[in-house]
Formats: sequence, C-alpha cells, structure tokens
Amino acid sequence: MLLRESEFVKIRVAVPVPQADEIRRVLNEAGASRQGNYEFASGSARIVGRFRPRAGAQPAIGRVGQIEEVEEEVIETLCHRDMVAAVVAAVRKAHPYEEPPIDIIPRLEVD
Repeated sequence: MLLRESEFVKIRVAVPVPQADEIRRVLNEAGASRQGNYEFASGSARIVGRFRPRAGAQPAIGRVGQIEEVEEEVIETLCHRDMVAAVVAAVRKAHPYEEPPIDIIPRLEVD
C-alpha cells in the first residue's frame, strides 16, 4: 500500500445554520463539492460557535465586547487544489461573517 498526496483538499467552513444551504450552493458553483460523477457532495454537523468581537470589529451577529454563541453548521467538502483560491474567494464573498472560519485540509490517497 502506497500513500501519496491527493490532488484534492478538504474545505471545511462553519456558517450560521440559516445560511448553510447558500454556502453549499456557493461551494458547488465555485467548483468544490464535486466527486466523480456527483456534485453538491458534502457532509455537515451542527455545532455551537463562540466568539467575542473586539474593538474595530463589525460583527454580523452579537456586539463588540460581548461573548456570543451561535448555532452553526460545519460543512465539509472536497475541492481540487486548482480551484481552492476561487472557492475560498466565493465563500468569503457570500459568508455573513466578517472573518469566515474556513479550513483547508490536505489529503492523502491510497494506491
């Protein structure tokens, strides 16, 4: 069994639950969430996000100086490395948060 670096990464983004479907749409339209002959391929889990906006922040939810808790959905999907910059730019443009939580995770393949 040989391991090699994949041409795909996993993109993970947390978003308030009401905007999750919109972010899934944006991910797909920007070139992510495609796997073989499938599109809109993703998984998700509900979490509670916590943050406190600092001075200078313009929070979409909550107020500066106060800890906020938000029910969020974490969406995970695959993305070809060549599409990552475009996908992240599209998510940032559509995401309601000033600082969207986006993770780009390298993957391995098994030969």
